[in-house]
Amino acid sequence: MDTKRIVVPGDIIEITQDRPRNGIFKCSENDFCSSYFGVVQSGNGFVDVVPFYGRYVPRRGDKVIGKVIDIGPSMWTIDINSAYLTMLHSNDSPWRVNSGELKKYLSMGDYVYAKVMTVNELKESWITLRDVGLRKLEGGHIISVPSPKVPRIIGKGGNMVNMIKDATSTRIVLGQNGLIWIDGSPENIMNAVSAIRMVEREAHTNGLTDRVENFLKGLKGGS
Repeated sequence: MDTKRIVVPGDIIEITQDRPRNGIFKCSENDFCSSYFGVVQSGNGFVDVVPFYGRYVPRRGDKVIGKVIDIGPSMWTIDINSAYLTMLHSNDSPWRVNSGELKKYLSMGDYVYAKVMTVNELKESWITLRDVGLRKLEGGHIISVPSPKVPRIIGKGGNMVNMIKDATSTRIVLGQNGLIWIDGSPENIMNAVSAIRMVEREAHTNGLTDRVENFLKGLKGGS
């Protein structure tokens, strides 16, 4: 199993034709260094250091999965797997909500698939459900992965997550905050979770797509 280069904070990152981007800072006149303990990834003209772990930091435009943890007269407080508060105002929901009637639409413990609309200087954010595909998530099963692993689970052009969905006959919604919603039969959900956990564990290695494909074929062969 080939492994991509793993770095720790302060390690020098070789920059040739590509430009440094996330997780990289200029540490001397001629050198760039890693900000994180993570893996070096190159592509599309950029070099990034993707951290292995870390709490999600909300960014405008991110699609996230969140859990209702408090209800006020005109807004819900949502946990989006971050250290920072997130709010959903009734005006940013798809429903015509009267003040004080929010529980009719979203109750404590309900999950939503939403978009980060604004983030202030304190990293407090507001989310919205008023966009295509955003909604209350009903049924299904929620799992959590480190948010830096989400791009690898999605794969290039969505190839990894689509392969898992097709092979397990499940519906999967990925939040960029590391929460994942999976719906299907109990057995198929378990198979999808196993494949996602494999990607999570081996995200820093080469040849992962082929190994996941073989793993999924093995599941079919055993059924």
